[in-house]
Amino acid sequence: MEPSLVVGVSATVAATALAGRYLIGAWQALKARPSIPRARRFYPGGFQPVMTRREAALILGVREHAVMEKIKEAHRRVMVANHPDSGGSNYLASKVNEAKDVLMGRTKSASSAF
Repeated sequence: MEPSLVVGVSATVAATALAGRYLIGAWQALKARPSIPRARRFYPGGFQPVMTRREAALILGVREHAVMEKIKEAHRRVMVANHPDSGGSNYLASKVNEAKDVLMGRTKSASSAF
């Protein structure tokens, strides 16, 4: 083999090894970073005439088949932010209460007062 060919192959191997070492280090640094929550996408559009379980779950921010404890906790959290006595909207408060009733299985034949 020619000396220039040996030098060329050696340089290529060394460059590949350095690039691989850099990529492995970058990958480990990426995995070690704390996960940043992605921006939540909000439900587009207004309320439906008759509230469904899906819409109720979106309002409270829980799954459709969440346990009662999670539903009550989410209802309380949303009501604290939207209660009419602390400057919230009566309409939103009624929708939040209706969402809790729908998810807990206490639906009435009529929807909210609004």
